[in-house]
Amino acid sequence: MLYHLLYPFHTQISVLNVTRYITFRTAAASMTALAISLLLGPWLIRKLREFQIGQVIRHEGPASHRAKAGTPTMGGILILAASLLPTLLWADLTNVYIWIAVVATAAFGAIGFTDDYLKIVRRTHHGLRPRYKLLAQIGVAVGIGLILMVLAERNLYNTRLIFPFFKGLIPDLAWWYVPFGIVVLVGASNAVNLTDGLDGLAISAFAVAAATSTALSYVTGHRVFAEYLNIARFPLSGELTIFCGSLVGASLGFLWYNSYPADVFMGDVGSLALGGALGTVAILIKQELLLVIVGGTFVLEALSVIVQVGSFKLTGQRVLKMAPLHHHFELIGWSEPKIISRFLIVSIVFALFSLTTLKLR
Repeated sequence: MLYHLLYPFHTQISVLNVTRYITFRTAAASMTALAISLLLGPWLIRKLREFQIGQVIRHEGPASHRAKAGTPTMGGILILAASLLPTLLWADLTNVYIWIAVVATAAFGAIGFTDDYLKIVRRTHHGLRPRYKLLAQIGVAVGIGLILMVLAERNLYNTRLIFPFFKGLIPDLAWWYVPFGIVVLVGASNAVNLTDGLDGLAISAFAVAAATSTALSYVTGHRVFAEYLNIARFPLSGELTIFCGSLVGASLGFLWYNSYPADVFMGDVGSLALGGALGTVAILIKQELLLVIVGGTFVLEALSVIVQVGSFKLTGQRVLKMAPLHHHFELIGWSEPKIISRFLIVSIVFALFSLTTLKLR
């Protein structure tokens, strides 16, 4: 919005010429998102307390979590507002990729909002039934997949799959890309949701992944960098740098209030939306498989649940003391701040490794 208002005057006011640069608008969007988070955070927390929108703690979880009961939740509303508004202010709104990312994030957030709302109303940790939540996520993912197929027919997207480390391996999935995209989007959304169990854990890991996606979006849309790194170039994806930058700023602002001990939790409205945003960006910049490394922490958390459930159903034995993985470390004696710090270090290592793969082809 601001981009469309300011840039036309760059011939009269030369300083406004900077608004045409993605790097400037990304920095502006990030700072705007951070400011919105920091300024609106106290007001939102106060309102959540007034409406008694507090976290319900499940009894089978670690005993140390019971003291957190009643902490304001649904703080993901703040993340959504602080990331989507700056995107609309600073991005080129004629870019279809921006609208796909914004709508997808909002749609996954709406599913999470419904889930959180039902938990609050029922005063239980059970919200939407798992099958209904999964169907809603699949529905959103199908919609995104179909839109991408339409764009592919107009040569604005392609359904090829790029494998990290293998320069020549780029199979075209054609219509099989839709079910593949569903797996990516639903998987990413639920992986972030599963990670959201400790104060500041999910949002700090997400901030690292979002910062990595910011860099990936920029080089994917930049002709010189894309040629130098020998990666597929998609000019439209460059504008997603602004969207990712907004996510980083919003995440850092929310972490200010979500860090241990948390003043507010993001709830499913935040975790499902952030996971959906991460998956959507990965799909749009054609780094779907690299997302496994970019979001390595989320993948480990999701795999821990799959292994735990699978092992118990097949053998009657549990591999971990409790899943997701962060709860296992709690039960073996690690303090919550230590788990968060170490998982953050792991997230940074995954992020750095994912960036090195761009040249290891």
